[in-house]
Amino acid sequence: MSEISKKAEDGPIPLSLFAHRRRPVEAMVKAFLAICAAASILITVGIVIILVNQSLLFFKQVSLAEFFGDTVWQPLTGKFGVWPLINATMMTSVIAMLVALPLGLFVAIYLSEYAPSKVRSILKPVLEVLAGIPTVVYGFFALSFMTPLLRVFFGDNHVELFNMASAGLVMGVLITPLIASMTEDALSSVPQSLRQASFGLGANRIETSLQVVVPAAFSGIAAAFILGLSRAIGETMIVALASGSGSKMTFNPLEGAQTVTGYIVAVSSGDVAYNSPEYNSIFGLALVLFVITLLLNWLSNTIVARFQEVYE
Repeated sequence: MSEISKKAEDGPIPLSLFAHRRRPVEAMVKAFLAICAAASILITVGIVIILVNQSLLFFKQVSLAEFFGDTVWQPLTGKFGVWPLINATMMTSVIAMLVALPLGLFVAIYLSEYAPSKVRSILKPVLEVLAGIPTVVYGFFALSFMTPLLRVFFGDNHVELFNMASAGLVMGVLITPLIASMTEDALSSVPQSLRQASFGLGANRIETSLQVVVPAAFSGIAAAFILGLSRAIGETMIVALASGSGSKMTFNPLEGAQTVTGYIVAVSSGDVAYNSPEYNSIFGLALVLFVITLLLNWLSNTIVARFQEVYE
């Protein structure tokens, strides 16, 4: 007779007996999940180690003072000032967020607060289709549609064929589904009792949405926005095709300028001598992007921990 059967004859069975029973399948599942978690951590650590080691080769050839202190990026002439690339990356990312933030937020509010179930069942898959389109298609769309459209509004003489504005606008379209989906999840998690209380005080639907639901879901919305910004900074094919291949320090979005990821693609696909400063520079730039993304993720976690509301 088992221990549990003996205990059943004496009285109530302690739950600890069930907790300590051997379950081979459960043990195998736990081991598999632990291996997957460890593998993801090890892969990340391996990427960081390789990235840092390769970056050190570059910074042995180019000083940090020159890398962060110069405003000219011309590897063929030995100029490795990173700011033109960072400037172009930030300009295209800001343009993208100016498009994606309002669109994503308003789409999320509509899906969460206004859309009937049938409409939501149609719009959600459409957003997912937009998110699944290859970015190279978006790049050609920027060249063949967005740039001619900008030239209609601003004139051919003011808009270069490759420009940061068209790349940023199309990147905004790419990021909108991501922000809309995450924001809609954050809005949907707000308890219905808050909405009912707002209606009970005489507020209409739009007032409830903007003054009650959105502030209550602020932490999730902020995290979605920061994740969208990280996605914009790391975008590659759109800027490589539409933003331009010449690195220069300009604040005019209608001009072309090379971004960090655009330069990495150009060097990786070109004929550059191995272990040369130009070749090793892609690892230094990748380390800069890694640090920027890491800081954005830290900021996102900080905002969520600071402003997250817990409802019972």
